[in-house]
Amino acid sequence: MLTLDGNSLTIKDFNSAVYATETPIQLSDEAKRKVRAARHTVDTWLAKGEIVYGVTTGFGEFANVVIPPDELDQLQENLILSHSAGAGEWLPREVVRGMMILRVNALAKGHSGIRLETLETLIAMLNHQIIPAIPSQGSVGSSGDLVQLSHIALALIGKGQVLTSEGVKPSREILASFGIAPVTLKAKEGLALINGTQMMCSYGGLAVEKARRLANIADVAGALSVDALRGTDTAFDERIHRLRGFEGQLDSAKHLRDLLSGSEIRNSHRDNDTRVQDAYSLRCMPQVHGASRDAINYAYKVLSTELNSANDNPLIFPETDDHLEGGNFHGQPLALALDFLAIACAELANISERRTERLVNGALSNGLPRFLATRGGVQSGMMIAQYTSASIVSENKVLCHPASVDSIPTSANQEDHNSMGSISAQKAWKVVSNLQTVLAIELLCAAQGIDFLRPLKTSDKLELIMEKIRSVVPFATTDRILHTDIQLMIELIESGKLDPKF
Repeated sequence: MLTLDGNSLTIKDFNSAVYATETPIQLSDEAKRKVRAARHTVDTWLAKGEIVYGVTTGFGEFANVVIPPDELDQLQENLILSHSAGAGEWLPREVVRGMMILRVNALAKGHSGIRLETLETLIAMLNHQIIPAIPSQGSVGSSGDLVQLSHIALALIGKGQVLTSEGVKPSREILASFGIAPVTLKAKEGLALINGTQMMCSYGGLAVEKARRLANIADVAGALSVDALRGTDTAFDERIHRLRGFEGQLDSAKHLRDLLSGSEIRNSHRDNDTRVQDAYSLRCMPQVHGASRDAINYAYKVLSTELNSANDNPLIFPETDDHLEGGNFHGQPLALALDFLAIACAELANISERRTERLVNGALSNGLPRFLATRGGVQSGMMIAQYTSASIVSENKVLCHPASVDSIPTSANQEDHNSMGSISAQKAWKVVSNLQTVLAIELLCAAQGIDFLRPLKTSDKLELIMEKIRSVVPFATTDRILHTDIQLMIELIESGKLDPKF
């Protein structure tokens, strides 16, 4: 059971609830009390005829238009219909489920004025794995992710679409199959459902957790490459890194020392190696991996805050009977952090691809067979695996152009600065996925290199990694379809079986 209260959701619990779809979602008793209190405040304003933005007025440029009481419900439905203007392919199921969880959590804070029964219908959709079909394009990152959240609300009122195993189906049909009545929106509820940063936050919350894991896998892949290339571990000496002091750098250096400790391969050339130092892609791993770790941790902190933020407008304060018009829906904090996350992960991929190049390049591999082939010439070995890695890191460089520095005014210049955080989020998601593939290719090549050095063994920790790799991808004695090997390595990384215990 995941109990949401608007204040205590963690990225770890968020990821668990997104992927463990059988996990029931519920509100805490205190959250229910706060939601009821905020709704009571809205009902009081309606009874008094008070003018409140989005409750008794139009939206955006129409904020100066007061709506007659008998049209307030229609106002909310019209908001959802008109804002459901998305385009492009459907968002991934896990991202939409994450959006729904995050919107429930934001509304659970009790500052939005939604009715409890409306919120509980949204929770019922989650608990029955009813996932709306949400177009990926249309958000400018403020007022939050209006378009995508509108499509969720559209499904909630029975006028949208839902993703099923049999394709896209009308939401009214799917809701009915579970005995769920579509919601008829009341004053303020449409606005409460769609004003927020939940698409970019869902992408970010899922991507940053994966990025943290992949930062550890990067150390594993790098350590395996160092040994396969018969490199030195001198550059990972703690004394070097303490003189600089960056936390991520210290962590990566320690991980590399731990991973390589006791390697027979390292000891075999410790006393007779004529090379003074290795190339940057080996020697500077702590500095590069560590900088990316620090950037990932920054994004993690930003997203941890946003998971539990109130990003509606206006915000309602029942204890003082106030409504405050502001801009917590603005995605700039996320836009900057997600651009940074993409850059950090692209750099982990960049340096990984350079290590892969050294493994397959006979002029750089310190004696390994060219392209790691057992019969070079008649076989191409891992030659084209490096091509794929190079292609992906080049794609990442394009994706890392920052979206957060762009802005196009909307709503007749009422909304004259937008964050474009939705684009930052989708780019970051893609770069993190690309990083996983690049690391899979490096692991594939490094494992092939290690086996060429047999009977020498690497360290105990890396031998365990080798055992897990070889359980799904055997040593390549001849050419075979590398796409299959790459996919198996990706699946192995995703399984968590390669996650080191530092």
